Amino acid sequence: MTAAQPSPPAPEPAPAPSFPLRWERREPPLPAAAVLAVGDAVPGLAAAALERVREGARLGVLADDGPGLPAADRALLVLGAEADLPWADGARYLGRDAGLLLPTTARPVPAAPLWRRAVGAAEGQLCVLVPGRALVADVPAPVTSPDALDALTRPAGADPDGPGSAPPPRGSAASPWSARR
Repeated sequence: MTAAQPSPPAPEPAPAPSFPLRWERREPPLPAAAVLAVGDAVPGLAAAALERVREGARLGVLADDGPGLPAADRALLVLGAEADLPWADGARYLGRDAGLLLPTTARPVPAAPLWRRAVGAAEGQLCVLVPGRALVADVPAPVTSPDALDALTRPAGADPDGPGSAPPPRGSAASPWSARR
């Protein structure tokens, strides 16, 4: 019987390529496919999205507003046809480029196709890249009911039915996503 020989250590995986993200002006701008609000702009975009849905727009909505998340880090993404998208102070319109949602008037450098993989987006997932933030999520179903957006327009802790009533569940309007800074 021979003594077992220790196996050589497994090679270290090659480090992922690292490169800085820069932004340059895009001309002409991309057509709008979504609008993103962060921090103080979230309530205004939520209210505007609710109004557009009441008018018949079909919008996809993703909210990053979990418990304990500082108000400055809350985010709301609204997707839809350009003519259906709401407008709100402080929100930013996004367009599609190489499978990413990017600011309509900015282009990432290096090129957009490299960033989708760099932020870890799987095939079929939504990937948003804006200065200071990358967001990855599953694509939401369109919201056609104002009730589905109602929870996003109420201040935190507010009860729409008065004291003693339990708040309604969030429904499909709020979906988890992962944020990378």
